[in-house]
Amino acid sequence: MSLDQLINECKKKHAKAQEELYKRYSTPLFSVCLKYASSYADAEDILQDAFIVIFNKIEQYKNKGSFEGWLKRISINIALQRYRKPGVFNIVNEENIPEVTVEVEEESISLDYLLGIIQGLPDRYRLVFNLYVLDGYSHKEISNLLAISEGTSKSNLARARQILKDKIEVSQNNPLSQSQTR
Repeated sequence: MSLDQLINECKKKHAKAQEELYKRYSTPLFSVCLKYASSYADAEDILQDAFIVIFNKIEQYKNKGSFEGWLKRISINIALQRYRKPGVFNIVNEENIPEVTVEVEEESISLDYLLGIIQGLPDRYRLVFNLYVLDGYSHKEISNLLAISEGTSKSNLARARQILKDKIEVSQNNPLSQSQTR
């Protein structure tokens, strides 16, 4: 079944089409959810909630632009909604923090370790880091998505980078530390 046919069948609420759509897109969307979640179980919940919204709003997709991009935006928005609770983005001091660069010896750091330390970041840092670094959103877009100031977005990104840098430096100096954080 072509993608257009599949979308049309999903718009008619056909269960088999919805099942096929889930099979086609659950893996890449789970990867998106995992980036924003604080745990594997949280990512599973976000994915389930995202597909509920996708199936309820699929009639709004007008076959313009990337369908996978549309699915990804819904998944990111569902993930962000989980963290738009009071206190997540409260920062008392938004001073300018210098840009942090992270030097990584690629052979010494596993992808699983990197994902683990990103997931281990506090919510406010993880969300801004993922939106800015991994998904290419601007600080202005992030401020709108998360209802925070651009300064808070920049501050949270700098703090996320500093935490990641510190953890990577520790792991590069002590390769056993990678297995301790998993």
